[in-house]
Amino acid sequence: MIMKRIEWIQKFLFTALIVVSSASYSTLYDRGNGMVYDSDQEITWLLDANYSMTSGYDADGLMDWDSAMLWASDLNYAGYDDWRLPALIDGGSLGCDHGYDDSDCGYNVDTSGSELAFLWYDILENIAAYDTDGNYPQAGWGLTNTGADGVDFFNIQDFYYWTGTAYGLDTGDAWYFGTYNGHQFPLLKSNEYYAWAMRDGDVAQVSAPATLLLMLFGLMSFMKNNSKTHVQRKE
Repeated sequence: MIMKRIEWIQKFLFTALIVVSSASYSTLYDRGNGMVYDSDQEITWLLDANYSMTSGYDADGLMDWDSAMLWASDLNYAGYDDWRLPALIDGGSLGCDHGYDDSDCGYNVDTSGSELAFLWYDILENIAAYDTDGNYPQAGWGLTNTGADGVDFFNIQDFYYWTGTAYGLDTGDAWYFGTYNGHQFPLLKSNEYYAWAMRDGDVAQVSAPATLLLMLFGLMSFMKNNSKTHVQRKE
């Protein structure tokens, strides 16, 4: 009986270790209710990448930049009202430094300055249409991956998405990111592109350490009840 109990405890602790370890190395966490936490960027995305259409706000989700900005800022979802469009930092010299490797504009961009580019390139591991030497087409390019870490976004449109950043050299332009080819570029605000809402920080969820504590509490309760049953049987 004792050996069986020890065996059970070993299996339980092994399972708990796997749960905590996998959580430690994950980047995307499904928080439920249509929200996904991105631990690398410390932001929360809507699971639905075209929620403006799904919610009935817009017929197809295509909006000019001002309309997209207004939609995101006015959005109240799951009790949160601080949604916005993905940010972009105009790095290097002001304006578009178009290139094919580690620029703020073009393909294979510097993802540290673009929240949507980071998601598309670094987390979802999609490949740009052009390689870093400017050769086209690059094998396997395009929106081929829509999920990671067991989380699968849906309604990601194979087109352009607005960022929340206006273009510094022309107030009539704003930055977009192309989810179909990995291209980042500024264009007229009057153009109609898609909008993907996100917000800073995480949303309420039981953390991995807290989950482990709950599991250990359950183990202690099990042992206590099991011990009582064993004593009763002896009596």
